[in-house]
Amino acid sequence: MVRFLMSRCSGIAFGLLALASVLALPSGPLNLSRAFALEAGAASALEQLNLVTDAKGAHPVDHVLQVEVMGDEAGREQGLMNRRYLPADRGMLFDFHTEQPVLMWMKNTYIPLDMVFISRAGVVTHIAENAEPLSEAIISSNGPVYAVLEVNAGYARKIGLKKGDVVRHPAFKN
Repeated sequence: MVRFLMSRCSGIAFGLLALASVLALPSGPLNLSRAFALEAGAASALEQLNLVTDAKGAHPVDHVLQVEVMGDEAGREQGLMNRRYLPADRGMLFDFHTEQPVLMWMKNTYIPLDMVFISRAGVVTHIAENAEPLSEAIISSNGPVYAVLEVNAGYARKIGLKKGDVVRHPAFKN
């Protein structure tokens, strides 16, 4: 029922619906993190991730996102497939637990995305902007990476993210 409503409601209306559903849960007190996770269609909790643009320059800027972390094969396979909405300050981090070449695609993914490829040290190695929804075209990491961050299309350009910028999250050694 929630998935049906998510595809039919606007982001604001669904956010209110998610909040109302959490308030109605008999399991305990209000949990805003869970409400926000429901809004994004998340099955897991959200974690903070920081993107630092111009990290080595004179004016580094910290951009904060809340991300779902997909650290197992089932989560990485599902990703953002079948979702219709991703809030502007959210993303999904695919943690591969080892550096390796990675191939991604947009099969069954309705949201246009930017894919940020990240080394074990938390350094952006490649950015694939504006991945086409529902496409089976392969998107390559162009070399070994430790993780991939998916965000709404246009976000990387909006914040000026580029190769060499830094990603801060417990998954990385930085």
